[in-house]
Amino acid sequence: MLGKLFGKKKATPDVIVATLNARIQPMHRHERYEDPLDVVLKKYNVGEISGGGTMQGTDGEIEFCDVEIQVTNTSTETITLISQTLEWLGAPKGSRLSVSGVEQPVPFGVNEGLALYLNGTDLPDEVYEKCDSNVVYNELEDALGEAGGIHSWWQGPRETAFYLYGPSFDTMKQRILPFVDSYPLCQQARIEKIA
Repeated sequence: MLGKLFGKKKATPDVIVATLNARIQPMHRHERYEDPLDVVLKKYNVGEISGGGTMQGTDGEIEFCDVEIQVTNTSTETITLISQTLEWLGAPKGSRLSVSGVEQPVPFGVNEGLALYLNGTDLPDEVYEKCDSNVVYNELEDALGEAGGIHSWWQGPRETAFYLYGPSFDTMKQRILPFVDSYPLCQQARIEKIA
């Protein structure tokens, strides 16, 4: 109020929005991207995380997510620090930064993405009774090794999806196919490139 009386405007902080081409639940977004990035921003005294969001499709499946960052400036150094940190944290290709006052988004991202969709309705009942999606999760992680990892998952009305990210879609696919081809719960599964 005193600012209005004396004609002073409160400065609006600059905002950078990182749109991550990642199918990742909010809790995983916090763990994987927001919390570690916030530590780096504060370490270099250039800003902090101010919010985030998840975009879902009509069926409830995650399509992408945003991380909102308040920054002290939008210099090239700050933009580079943010994009490089997010890449180090595993940001997928097709991600971008929208910077206050800059028309064109800044592309970034290094990882490719693979979604494995398990059929949740059309397999024989005994498959669902005897098999467990937790086994799928553990076996996928073991099969991937250093080639990638599961960053999140989603359970929909007809499918359960595991979202894998790593440097190469083809390598991840080759690593997981022997298990996918052999485990009954993976019958009629589909694999999709998502980044």
